[in-house]
Amino acid sequence: MIARHRWAQKIGPIILCYSLGLFLGNSGLIPASVGNLQSTLSELSVALALPMLLFTLNIREWSAMAGKAMLSLVLATTSVVAVASTFYFLYADSNAMQSSRLAAMSVGVYTGGTPNLAAIKSGLDIPNDLYILFHSFDTLLGAIYLLFMVSVAPPLFRRLLPAAANLHSGADHHPETHDENFAPLLKPSNIRQLIKILALSSLVLVMSSGGAELLKNLFSLETTGAVTILLLTSFGILFSLSSDVRKLDLAYKMGMYLIFVFCLVVASMADIRKLADLDATVAIFLFGTVFSSLLLHALLCKLSNVDSDTFMVTSVSAVCSPPFVPMMVKALDNPGVLLSGMTTGIIGFAVGNYRE
Repeated sequence: MIARHRWAQKIGPIILCYSLGLFLGNSGLIPASVGNLQSTLSELSVALALPMLLFTLNIREWSAMAGKAMLSLVLATTSVVAVASTFYFLYADSNAMQSSRLAAMSVGVYTGGTPNLAAIKSGLDIPNDLYILFHSFDTLLGAIYLLFMVSVAPPLFRRLLPAAANLHSGADHHPETHDENFAPLLKPSNIRQLIKILALSSLVLVMSSGGAELLKNLFSLETTGAVTILLLTSFGILFSLSSDVRKLDLAYKMGMYLIFVFCLVVASMADIRKLADLDATVAIFLFGTVFSSLLLHALLCKLSNVDSDTFMVTSVSAVCSPPFVPMMVKALDNPGVLLSGMTTGIIGFAVGNYRE
């Protein structure tokens, strides 16, 4: 459908899905009673999509770019810590306790995403009211940040930072695999391949969920979200080592379709009406931390000769967590940086929790 309409091609499927989700979520058309269904659908769609996207990767080629990705992660973490600390000192005189808690949550969330927030709340005994307020605005801010990153950011930062090397490097790329035409998913002749892809991805999900539960019991973990994503990525990479799996050329396309579903559902869960009760201090602290650290991260990457695409994908993995990386990869039209974003995002989970 998108391939037939130039206006839709210019906007892009990710922005269309996210915009539609925001509209539906704030129009009153979606009843509050389906909140659990939305959450389940978002988690299931991304859990199935991540292995599909990884099936097409060539890990041997990606390893050549891994150093820059790790450097970008270090620079992203440094930027968030520096900016959050600055805002803490700016507000410490008026409310030192709240400022310290906001700084701690900001560092945790924006070096590994929302899954770190619950761990930091527990570790620092943060009041529930502040936690809910932070999480609510973070959800809305995340939508603003993502829309900026998938629309304005690619042309902007590709002008300011070194060019990305070897577009599509790291994937067994076929031009038709990564285009905007999803019609092949509906062709009867492709049903057998789609079933294989879904079966493999479901197997990875079952193995990852089972492994996460096992590790939760062995190490008394409070949550399994970060561990599950780690295992999804690991098993997806493991399967990608097979040339037979990499020959499933519709895996990337099928995974991206599920990512579009994920974008639509996640955006529909953001409630703009919560802005009415927002504490200005929290808003300034979070907005300033996200976008100031983004600019500082970009400057440090410029000085360190980190390419634009690696910078953007690691930024999204840090600020929003690995499940949001594929939408950035799609906006960049560079599947070669997918694994960089996934890997740095997983490391970010550990960094954010360690700093609690």
